[in-house]
Amino acid sequence: MAWTFSTDLAACLAAARPSVAAHPVVNTTLLSILDALERRGPHAYGDTDPFFGWWTAADGTVDGAVVHTPPFPLVLGALPPEAVRALGGALAADPLLARVTKFNARRADAGILAEAWGRPTRVAEELRLYRLGALRAPDPAPEGRARPATEADLPLLARWTAEFSRECDIPATPSEASLRDRISYGGFLIWEHGGRPVSLAAFFRPIGSASRIGPVYTPPAERRRGYAAGVTYAASGAAHAAGAGEVLLFTDLANPTSNSVYQRLGFIAVEDRVERVRA
Repeated sequence: MAWTFSTDLAACLAAARPSVAAHPVVNTTLLSILDALERRGPHAYGDTDPFFGWWTAADGTVDGAVVHTPPFPLVLGALPPEAVRALGGALAADPLLARVTKFNARRADAGILAEAWGRPTRVAEELRLYRLGALRAPDPAPEGRARPATEADLPLLARWTAEFSRECDIPATPSEASLRDRISYGGFLIWEHGGRPVSLAAFFRPIGSASRIGPVYTPPAERRRGYAAGVTYAASGAAHAAGAGEVLLFTDLANPTSNSVYQRLGFIAVEDRVERVRA
């Protein structure tokens, strides 16, 4: 049993993609990162080269993977506990992993990894993964309607996604290339009321029959009118229409309002993830 670490995306995909794709719901973040790197190149998330790791079990099969795209956290996919413990030792010893200062993992794995790493860490964020059951329209229905974003909306999308990143303390904003990519498959929806854009929601291109909603953003002056629920409902339907058998989203557990809204739309809790940062 051993970890293999590499900066070679092709090697990671060849070795680990079948294992990761076999669990598209719990590996949704990992799959979307790998897809973006494959489509837009190694610097899709920043100027620093990413690195990858995959765990080979005793029988020689690959059983899970990790990816690090600085300045974002190291993201762990679904892994057996022994792989998580071994990863903690590697974080402390492998020069390639020395730049890791934060990680995102399933709740139980985050505790195992923090202990095995042997470095003081603090919880920076707690997230809950939801999957859509039966989609339900918002009640009462918000005023307005959804429409797909177009190239003409790029300035608005850039501004709103940057505002979303600042509010959520995300360390980088989406590039123009990533915005154009989502527009190309209808992945951004804008909610309009009275001819004005008032909210947006996006969905990732379906991977392994699963798609994830995010971001969902409403400017502060337009909140508490149900626009986010309306545009999330529309984006969920659009993701299904694009081929997603599973529609997923993450919520911040510190925001009870969003958790309640998504549950009313038909989203069901799957599991929690935790981001931990070196103290």
